[in-house]
Amino acid sequence: MVGFGGKQAWLAVRGTAAVPVLEALGLRDLGEVPWREGVDLAYLTDDRVAVTPPLVGARDTRWVVAAGRYLLRPDTTVDVVDLSARLHTEVQFFATHRVTELHRWQRAVDGDLVRAFGYVGQTGEVTSWHGDPDPAERDAGLPAVFDEGSTVLVSESDVRKVANAWSIDPTTLAGRPAPGPIHVGAAD
Repeated sequence: MVGFGGKQAWLAVRGTAAVPVLEALGLRDLGEVPWREGVDLAYLTDDRVAVTPPLVGARDTRWVVAAGRYLLRPDTTVDVVDLSARLHTEVQFFATHRVTELHRWQRAVDGDLVRAFGYVGQTGEVTSWHGDPDPAERDAGLPAVFDEGSTVLVSESDVRKVANAWSIDPTTLAGRPAPGPIHVGAAD
């Protein structure tokens, strides 16, 4: 497998397969490709998403990971609540871009938003806060309660820590045996 994570956005979807995730995202399935080619497409194009086969992650649960700059585009709306309702499972969204220090994560289960956090380090602004931080988020430095007096400082490594606790840190995939090829989806 090939790892990824920096300057990227990805979804982790519990207990499903690549094709249903592509369909739920409204992407055209372009078929299977080797891992290196799929991850390269996720980084080098704005209209492709690489979707892994199910991978074992947190809580000994299988997760499908969908990654691509397409998910970072301002005109792309990733609605984890809707995706989790339609797929009848848990859906997580992660984004990190170290240039602007944009860091986000969201978690929805069966159509209910459990947690959302967004931060832009360039301005020091917390752009979203829904729900209470769990232990992984507290370990990443978030306060238990957010108000105007709260200080928040989050980095790319914190996004990976939360992803690892909730599902999968995609930077850890490098060098592990691949359970199958990556599917590539295209926006029309």
